[in-house]
Amino acid sequence: MSDAALLTVQDLNAGYGRSQVLFDVSLTAPARGGVAILGRNGAGKSTLLRTLFGELPPLSGAIVFSGAPVGAMPAEERIRRGLGYVPQEYAIFSKLSVRENLVLGAIRQPKRNAIDDALDFFPKLAQRLDQTAGTLSGGERKMLAIGRAILGRPRLLMLDEPTEGVWVGVIEEIADRLRLLSREMTVILVEQHIELALDLADYAYVMDRGRIALEGTASAVKSDPALITHLAP
Repeated sequence: MSDAALLTVQDLNAGYGRSQVLFDVSLTAPARGGVAILGRNGAGKSTLLRTLFGELPPLSGAIVFSGAPVGAMPAEERIRRGLGYVPQEYAIFSKLSVRENLVLGAIRQPKRNAIDDALDFFPKLAQRLDQTAGTLSGGERKMLAIGRAILGRPRLLMLDEPTEGVWVGVIEEIADRLRLLSREMTVILVEQHIELALDLADYAYVMDRGRIALEGTASAVKSDPALITHLAP
């Protein structure tokens, strides 16, 4: 990938307690564009995102974001530096309204009507502003989570399974918005729909048992016979 990387990860090892999940993971992400992280369930994809965001401390290795080492920084500092994250679950405040969720996402923005950016991005949310977030459909909850994240003005946005539990008719709408985002920032996408992920991404990494087993341009990975091997249950 390009030498002008926004994110560089080198020999990253991480896990939970005595259980190591990531083994010498190295990857880069450019200043714009989409990067897909693929792999079967349990391959370490979500653990990787949680470690990059700062929810899990690395056992060893380096994480450099925007030219600065961030491996020892708390998640709050990484957010301030422009790292955004939409986890697979618990990405919204279910008991608050849609409006309140967005206001919290825009809390650092000086613009008086900062939440309008999210409403422009996902117009359906404008019809749900006073609705409790926990009563939204699966697709609307994903839209709200992504909308909240972009209000933080990230330079790099990581999304863990953004189409999981989403009705098929809404998946393409979310995918279209992610395409737009990847033109403005870096998007790292963990996604169960392989075809969709490779269509959205410029570059892809395939994980297997906590290691990077395959990498290349999205088109090269898509046509590589080894892809099936690493994704098979």
